Amino acid sequence: MTNLKDIKNRIQSVESTKKITRAMKMVAAAKVKKAENTVKASRPFTQNLNEMFRKLLVSVGDFSTATLKIKSPVDNYPALLSVREIKSVGLLVNSSNKGLAGAYNANIVRKTLKTIEEYSNKGIKTYLFIIGQKGLSALKRKIQNYDCEIAKTYLGVAANPSPEGAKLITEDLAEFYVSGQIDKIEIMTTRFKNMMSYFVEGWEVLPLTTLAEQHDRLHDNIIDPLMEFEPDKHHILQKIVPMYITNIIYQSLLEAQASELASRMTAMSAATNNAEQMIATLSVEYNKSRQAAITQEIVEVVGGANAQMS
Repeated sequence: MTNLKDIKNRIQSVESTKKITRAMKMVAAAKVKKAENTVKASRPFTQNLNEMFRKLLVSVGDFSTATLKIKSPVDNYPALLSVREIKSVGLLVNSSNKGLAGAYNANIVRKTLKTIEEYSNKGIKTYLFIIGQKGLSALKRKIQNYDCEIAKTYLGVAANPSPEGAKLITEDLAEFYVSGQIDKIEIMTTRFKNMMSYFVEGWEVLPLTTLAEQHDRLHDNIIDPLMEFEPDKHHILQKIVPMYITNIIYQSLLEAQASELASRMTAMSAATNNAEQMIATLSVEYNKSRQAAITQEIVEVVGGANAQMS
């Protein structure tokens, strides 16, 4: 016969777990709506900035640092726009600091490892710039068999995405790109769709596609208006190129945060429902065992009484 005390302790344990998962679900639900609104509000700006930037490059035509003051690699826009043979790649990996978010972090890690393997098969080394503790912990164990190295980690950025955090990452990536340590920059992130789904994607940041391809992609058979630059095109590009890269990174942070919160809310909702079902099943088992114990006691009492009477 099942021990009633063990069943009761298990019910209490599941009840405690249910309280935790329900609280986490409510916290995620309260945050995800704000994150969703932020993502949707930022997308039009990102789209317009990207289009304007590409039009600007088509209009400029040539790049020069002759009149520029370059204090850091991020100011060297011609080097950031340079296209060269790809011998190494920098991957910016968007993960979270906390778990219990369903398959969110596992999906990001899986996509990253697949990308690392593809580059490794081509003889291309990868440098990882990892956002979030979960991605760092998982990838540190799994990249040992590849030509891969963890270059930088950003644990604080995952918890609180901000333009300042994105700018810090941009400066690090620019330093590696301008120095020639990496020849390509990609972002491993998610694109938020709705409360129930998101897509794991790889975003290519640098190098840009050729200007002719950009022009054809933007406006087929449409002549762009002539642009006038003040003070001059090179100073404008020096400001726009870092802004363009930073904005892409910031957009990826916002998309990742919304996806993480949505995934956590869904996972905790499922966990809470499973806990309720388990409690119901254990309660039925407890009642059956209790009834069997009472019946056994009655049988023993009746048997004892009959034995005394005979």
